[in-house]
Amino acid sequence: MTWRDYGQDLEANLRDLHARVHRGAYRARPTRRVFIPKPDGRLRPLGVAALEDKILQRAVVEVLGAIYEQDFVGFSYGFRPGRSPHDALDALVVGIERRRVNFVLDADIRDYFTSLDQSWLLKFLEHRVADRRVLRLIQKWLRAGVIEDGEWSRTEAGTAQGASASPLLANVYLHYVFDLWADHWRRRYAHGDVIFVRFADDYVAGFERRDDAERFLADLRERFAKFNLELADEKTQLIEFGRFAARDRARRGLSKPGTFEFLGFTHMCAKDRHGRFKLRRITSKKKMRAKLSAVKTELMRRRHLPIPDQGRWLASVLRGHYRYYAVPDNSEALHGFRRRVARHWRRALWRRSQKDRVAWQQMHNLADRWLPQPRILHPWPNVRFDAKTRRRSPVR
Repeated sequence: MTWRDYGQDLEANLRDLHARVHRGAYRARPTRRVFIPKPDGRLRPLGVAALEDKILQRAVVEVLGAIYEQDFVGFSYGFRPGRSPHDALDALVVGIERRRVNFVLDADIRDYFTSLDQSWLLKFLEHRVADRRVLRLIQKWLRAGVIEDGEWSRTEAGTAQGASASPLLANVYLHYVFDLWADHWRRRYAHGDVIFVRFADDYVAGFERRDDAERFLADLRERFAKFNLELADEKTQLIEFGRFAARDRARRGLSKPGTFEFLGFTHMCAKDRHGRFKLRRITSKKKMRAKLSAVKTELMRRRHLPIPDQGRWLASVLRGHYRYYAVPDNSEALHGFRRRVARHWRRALWRRSQKDRVAWQQMHNLADRWLPQPRILHPWPNVRFDAKTRRRSPVR
């Protein structure tokens, strides 16, 4: 059923849905599984819920979200009102620059949304949700199964990524499995400064002491194993990072400090014009390649459209890219993205006709006409963080 069909008699349909929920006659439908490509070439499974399931999930999320907002810790940023990816990025920069951070643990949970244990999730929910009807609704969604190529299959673990309720349920799971445990670990076992920043299943930890970092990583593996989660070893690294990393490594005859990726940016050690340490962020090469590949494919599909139509579409693509990536110190990557988009556009125009080649001067004129130049849109992280938090700790 489509939204338009459902909306033709909206009031009656909503009253009927409400009545079925209250008398226990509501039945969750299986989600339809689709796959989208990931930057590493693998496929990410997404679950497309039925229309009434979406409506009901959205309503339940509104209620549960208000409850759990009182419980979630300060370093949790993903899928929470008033907390954007850039808020998490700002907190990370401020935490590393203002606290004594010498090592960074960049870790990734393997297939998190499809691996979380449903029985543990329901136990966690029971801590705060006393209404059995709400718990039964969530249980129905978790166990409704999926339909793939017309075949139904049972879902024994995970929550459908893409469903309205999944972000909140995933946050609740990691709130108990990671956030509360990590905060307790920091207070009880750490001998130096420790910071955490988490956005959904992506998180970064900073440590003053290497022995703290190594012990935390070992304890974290045990903690995750208890709840049927696993770290992706190929995406997990402990690196020397911070204001003294370059100096200390140079004294030992080692190369520059390593880098790590978080929320689409590569983070690296750098210095400002006064020679002081600063954390520099540039667009992740992996993310840029994936976006340029998508632009190239779409340009070939649109190559026979009028040039003004292509130009307006490319302008919207660039503006969207700038809105996220136009942070201080990232101008070079922004200009590089625009140049590559212009090259892909020229190749697409060449493919329109073998006789009508596009000279570079003509391409420059088209780019100047349609492709907006990048400019920095975000303030420095410490400025925005202090304005939003009144200089409260980014890790508490």
